[in-house]
Amino acid sequence: MNRILIAEDEPRIAAFIEKGLRSHGFTTYVAADADSATNMALSSSFDLMILDLGLPGRDGLDVLAEIRGQGEIIPIIILTARDDIQDKVAGFEAGADDYVTKPFRFEELLVRVKARLRQGSSHQAVSEMVLRVGNVVLDLRSRKVKVGQNTVELPAREFTLAETFFRHPGQVLSREQLLDRVWGYDYDPGSNIVDVYVGYLRKKLGSELIETVRGMGYRLRN
Repeated sequence: MNRILIAEDEPRIAAFIEKGLRSHGFTTYVAADADSATNMALSSSFDLMILDLGLPGRDGLDVLAEIRGQGEIIPIIILTARDDIQDKVAGFEAGADDYVTKPFRFEELLVRVKARLRQGSSHQAVSEMVLRVGNVVLDLRSRKVKVGQNTVELPAREFTLAETFFRHPGQVLSREQLLDRVWGYDYDPGSNIVDVYVGYLRKKLGSELIETVRGMGYRLRN
C-alpha cells in the first residue's frame, strides 16, 4: 500500500485530497507547515509527496530544495495556486516531478499520482544505481556526475534529463517523450526547452555524447 505525504496547510484542501486518495487505497499523512513537511519527508518512508508552495514557515520551493539536497529521490508533485510559467520552471528546476495548479480536479491529480508512482517503481526496480556511458558516470544515490576524474555539477532538471538518456542508451527519444518524462507537463509545441537543455548537457558532459537524429529527436551514443 503506497504511503503519500500531503504537505498542505489549508485543512479543507488537505481533507479533500486525503479522502480521495484513501478511497483509492492509498495511506495518507498530512504536514501543515514547512518544517513538519521537511522532517517527515526526510525521516519517514513515503512513496510520493504532494507539496503546496505556500506553507507556513518557509516557501515550499525551499522545502523542495532541502529534500533534494539531502539526496531524497521521492517523487514530488507540486500543488499550488502559482500558475505563472516562471513559477513552474522554478519548481522543476528545484527538483519537482510534476506541477498541478489550483483550482484542480481530483481526477487529474489522481492520474498524475499514479503515473509518478509507476515511474518511481520502475526506477526502483533497476538494481544498477550507477549508470555509465563512456567516461561519464551518473550516481543516482548521490546525484553526482563524473566526466573522467572531474565532478560536474548538474541542476535537478539537467540531472533528470541526463538520467533519462542514460537509462535508454542508443535509443532515439523524441522531444515529446523527453518533455513528458523530464518536465511532466506540456510546453508550447513551439518551445525549444529540450534543445536548450540538451545543449547544456553537451557543454558539461561532452559535445559528442548526445546525437541529434534529424526529424526524430536525440540519442545517447553508447
